[in-house]
Amino acid sequence: MSHYFTNEEVKSELRKINVNIKDKKFVFNVDNGVFSKKGLDFGSRTLIETLLNEQLIGNGLDVGCGYGPIGIILSSFFDLKIDMIDINKRAVHLCEMNIKENKVPCTTFVSDIYDSVNKKYDFIVTNPPIRAGKEIVYDILFKAKEHLLPGGVLYFVVNKNQGAKSIVRDIGETGKTTILNKYKGFFIIKCIF
Repeated sequence: MSHYFTNEEVKSELRKINVNIKDKKFVFNVDNGVFSKKGLDFGSRTLIETLLNEQLIGNGLDVGCGYGPIGIILSSFFDLKIDMIDINKRAVHLCEMNIKENKVPCTTFVSDIYDSVNKKYDFIVTNPPIRAGKEIVYDILFKAKEHLLPGGVLYFVVNKNQGAKSIVRDIGETGKTTILNKYKGFFIIKCIF
C-alpha cells in the first residue's frame, strides 16, 4: 500500500473506469500503484456528494489527488479551476490524462504534501492517506491553513475507525470545525481557519 504515496515502481496495467455522480458520467484512467483503481472509493464518493451541497467558489486545491476523481468531479459540477497535487508521479500522470478526458479546467503537479505549492486557495479538499500515518495526515490537515486565503475552508473525509473523532477534536482547536455528514462510518468535515 505504501506505493500509493511514494514513487515505487509497480507494473502498469492501465484501464478505464466509469463513475456516475448525480446522473453525470465521468471516465477515469486508472492503474496499479494508485489508490482505488477498481472504482471510486466510498469515502471519496461520500465527500464529493456531500460537497455538492456546499457553495464551492473561487480556486481550490485537491491534496493527494490520486488519479483525480475528487477535483475533477467538483470542477465539473461547480465550473471551477482546481489545482491537484500528489507525491505519486503515476497518479499525477493519470490525473493529467483524466483532466483532458473529462474536459475540466484543472491543473496537476507533483508535490510532497505542500512542498511545491506556492499560492493560496479559497478551499482545500482531501481524502488523506490514513495508512501513510498520523504525522503525514496531520501535516496535510494542519498545514492547510498556511495555503488558504483568509476565511478559507478545508474539507476532508475520514472514517470513524481511523481516528475521525480525535482528528475532529484536534483540528477543532485551530479552526471552526463542523461535521457536514456522517454516513456508514465516514465523517465529512469542514474546517474554516
